[in-house]
Amino acid sequence: MKYTIKDVSEKTGITSHTLRFYEKQGVLPYAERNENGIRLYDESSIDWIETILALRSTGIPLAEIREYVELHKDGDQTLQQRKQIMVEHKQRIEKQMLQLIKTLEKINYKMALYDMQLKDLEKCKL
Repeated sequence: MKYTIKDVSEKTGITSHTLRFYEKQGVLPYAERNENGIRLYDESSIDWIETILALRSTGIPLAEIREYVELHKDGDQTLQQRKQIMVEHKQRIEKQMLQLIKTLEKINYKMALYDMQLKDLEKCKL
């Protein structure tokens, strides 16, 4: 099945402007055009878009996604390189997650302190 840019925008939740930007930046590899120049996407394109969105949500730079796409275009001989990109990115995400957990623990600690102080204030008012 083929999708227009509007269909893909509705399906993925990203704007047509962003789709065109990703294509221009070389991170969306398989956008076809029909005889009228209208972009057409297929399920493979949707999968790429979802992968791009997942990677972008974790902060991976577009340049790194572009490198990954170029390696993918080069075929199976780049599997190890592509895996290495994902391994390195996974390590960065895990480090970020640990930092977020530490931050959340600090916030929870502060909230518990505030709860205790608020209870003490309530007792003083009685």
